[in-house]
Amino acid sequence: MGPLNHDSSAEIRTVLERRGIGLKKRWGQNFLVNRGARERLVSLLDPRPGGLAWEIGPGLGAMTGLLLARGARVVAFEVDHGIARFLREEELAGFSGFTLVEGDFMRTWRVALDRHGPPEVVLGNLPYRSASLMIAEMVTGGLRPGRSVFTVQRELAERLTAAPGTKNFSSFSVLCGSCFRIVGRGDLQPGSFWPAPEVVSSVVELLPREGAPSGPELEMLSRVTRALFAARRKTIRNNAVAAFGPEVLTVLARQGIDPSGRAEDLAPQYFLGLARALTAAGPNAGFKPAGGP
Repeated sequence: MGPLNHDSSAEIRTVLERRGIGLKKRWGQNFLVNRGARERLVSLLDPRPGGLAWEIGPGLGAMTGLLLARGARVVAFEVDHGIARFLREEELAGFSGFTLVEGDFMRTWRVALDRHGPPEVVLGNLPYRSASLMIAEMVTGGLRPGRSVFTVQRELAERLTAAPGTKNFSSFSVLCGSCFRIVGRGDLQPGSFWPAPEVVSSVVELLPREGAPSGPELEMLSRVTRALFAARRKTIRNNAVAAFGPEVLTVLARQGIDPSGRAEDLAPQYFLGLARALTAAGPNAGFKPAGGP
């Protein structure tokens, strides 16, 4: 068989039928058939020759081939075992720089990290249903590639890039934005994919921030953001006291945080400052333990 024409939905359909592969909606299998978009994503990622790139959801290998053509070493995570066999046996057979990891990315990335080392760059046409979980897993798991480029549902991109005081600003916005500088890189219309999704996709670029929280500070930041956004209509005072106890009011004052305000109006640096202060206070400061009554 010759190389697959990734611009042709007819050829993709033929391959799937020949290999007996049925697409599963829960896995968000929408192949990017827009060649210009694929080339732009890989150019934006800018993998280094000889550098390690991770690809989440390679599909039938369209962008994987572009990464390999640039000289990158690629570790690809594919949950569909039928597609994985096609990549291994046909499309990418013989590429020494290609490693396939079969299974759910959420369950396999740590083993891949131990086995292959940290990626310099990460690329992913992420499934809509689990994209936020995958990005949050990277953030909370301490994975900090030099650049990540993802296609996600536009609503998720708006949450990632949301500013304080807007309806999309959330604990997810704060957590991700504290660890990465997140840049929107434009939309992809449904016709760029086959099968065409019912929603518009967006491209986001994630660049690691210097001095981003890690270890206990990152764990505390995750707890702080969840706590302060637990009930959006309640004040910071009410949410913070419910999560940490009345002793937290002194810390809020020292951090210059108005307890009568709401989390959605609080700039991200205040969340991080509060998390660092609570971490520094230690477990004997009288605050409620995580998950405590």
